[in-house]
Amino acid sequence: MPIEIKELHIKISVDDNPQSSDPAQNNRIEKEQIIAACVEQVMEILAKNRER
Repeated sequence: MPIEIKELHIKISVDDNPQSSDPAQNNRIEKEQIIAACVEQVMEILAKNRER
């Protein structure tokens, strides 16, 4: 059964002074945060579908 995501909210914050001097490390952390948020929303959708 395919899953359809109707809404996807992505929140990010941009700082002028990054905490790490390594931009590749910052990008990896940001990607991990975005992926974690997406996975959380998909899990919520699956939980709602199971309740029905």
